[in-house]
Amino acid sequence: MEEQCTSHILMIKPVAFGFNEETALSNAFMQKEKPSDSAQKDALIHFNTFIDKLRAVDINVTVIEDTPLPKTPDSIFPNNWISFHADGRVILYPMEAPNRRLERKERILSHLSSIFEIKKIVDLSHFENEGHFLEGTGSLVLDRSSKVAYACLSSRTGTVVLDYWQNIFPEYQIINFHASDRNGVSIYHTNVMMCVADDFAVICAEAIVKDIERDLVIKMLKKNGKEPLLISLNQMSAFAGNMLQVLNNKGDKVLVMSQSAHDSFTDIQLSFLNAKTEILTAELGLIETLGGGSARCMMAELFLKKKM
Repeated sequence: MEEQCTSHILMIKPVAFGFNEETALSNAFMQKEKPSDSAQKDALIHFNTFIDKLRAVDINVTVIEDTPLPKTPDSIFPNNWISFHADGRVILYPMEAPNRRLERKERILSHLSSIFEIKKIVDLSHFENEGHFLEGTGSLVLDRSSKVAYACLSSRTGTVVLDYWQNIFPEYQIINFHASDRNGVSIYHTNVMMCVADDFAVICAEAIVKDIERDLVIKMLKKNGKEPLLISLNQMSAFAGNMLQVLNNKGDKVLVMSQSAHDSFTDIQLSFLNAKTEILTAELGLIETLGGGSARCMMAELFLKKKM
């Protein structure tokens, strides 16, 4: 059985972070309330502190610094354009926003190939020419141990590429559904409303529009031993669904989330989580408000084997 949690993550150090007008069209989590002239400085401070916290608890992190050109304001969220798999495959994904497509930089793949064993790169970016998108593990929340892929359909997560992805990974069952926020706006990425960990899941079930789809998702989680912790729409807005469980070098499970996500949980919910896993929190500042993404979006799981 494949491990659910990775022991190594990739993070991209930002050089041009800021409010992305192109992605704001479909990301209701983004806020342009504060001036963004200091966004890069704020993001870099919080990014570096986050890295220090991860390494302090013995989590392996590979950090690659972005380049000023081409300008990629969302490069801090690499899990949307790439995913890594235990069989040595790397998948490149079609992105909705044109300026996010520029994040697929060859130098990143070259750097990783010098450290890890990459057996095959599968490039799905050609779907962009046809207007079909699937944004990595933002669009897909993977239950790797049970081979289930959860996908909230949106402009960034379409069935055409989902079907193609399943041809690449025929062992997976895809569970797709429709979900929206309190204003009826579609949830742009599945990973802001749910997280699947080793033996539990955090999910905003009330965001799932159709009863039959909601019941199926909960049923599948329970069937596969992922005890669901339900969060509210308000908690989802605080990024309480956007987290990732990883392993440190001692084999301890650590649930990584933002401080805002942690602060939104009730005492009962925190008791549930603390009984299941260690918790690491990080203040992310403008990364959440201007960027519209949180801790999970910043981490791409490296399931590749390291070169000897």
